[in-house]
Amino acid sequence: MEALELSGSVQQWADLILIWIGFGTLTGLLAKAIMPGRDPGGAIATLCMGIGGAVIGCGVLTYFWEGARVTPISPIGFLVATGGAFILLFFYRLLGGYWFVEGELPRRRYAHRPARRGRRYDTAVYED
Repeated sequence: MEALELSGSVQQWADLILIWIGFGTLTGLLAKAIMPGRDPGGAIATLCMGIGGAVIGCGVLTYFWEGARVTPISPIGFLVATGGAFILLFFYRLLGGYWFVEGELPRRRYAHRPARRGRRYDTAVYED
């Protein structure tokens, strides 16, 4: 029996896509590890943030560094991709309301009930 083989161009595209998925995941995870606090988004957001960071970081570096072509999958490309993903994460948190919340929220005071058997539930009392 012959082994199942893909054509050369399909094989190259599959390799390229898998490399970008791995690279994007690593850069997105590193950016999330560097920035403190809770991280929004899941695995797909991390992957997209890493790939977007690579495009932004390499594009900015190529723009400011005349005559140089930076490939994302290299040591310098990894550093600028992580920086780009870090910037994307910063703006994602900024626009998502992580640091700034619009409007005024009511103050909450928690009233604790005496301990009972089982779970202890807290109730919120809103004051005007």
